[in-house]
Amino acid sequence: MTTTTYYTLAEISDHLRNNADDIWVVINNNVFNVTKFIEEHPGGEEVLLELRGKDGTEAFEDVGHSSDAKELMLSYKIGEIAEQDRIGYTRKESSPGVSSSNTSGLRNFLIPLLCGLIAVVIYRWVIIPRFS
Repeated sequence: MTTTTYYTLAEISDHLRNNADDIWVVINNNVFNVTKFIEEHPGGEEVLLELRGKDGTEAFEDVGHSSDAKELMLSYKIGEIAEQDRIGYTRKESSPGVSSSNTSGLRNFLIPLLCGLIAVVIYRWVIIPRFS
């Protein structure tokens, strides 16, 4: 059984001050060491460098990461934020590695479908009658 390591924000700050090459990011009150992932990050290393030592929950959720990305993220988790430093989120949190209930997947399906239906309607009732 593994034990969870808890970090205060001060401990994270101290660690990063003393280890300039490490990149730790906080997402949903979890601490991730993404140092080895920086070159592979599809959004570029700048994003991770900008969030180094900070809470990146909003940025992470706004991008709408896939469930695969959330699952991969778990391999970089090194601990959690200590209770006294936890941040309460006003919107629904989604745990890394767990499929969230956001609708981006549905939107990604519906938008092309609606565009296709509109094209069919225009073709059927506008284009075809002109040439009949």
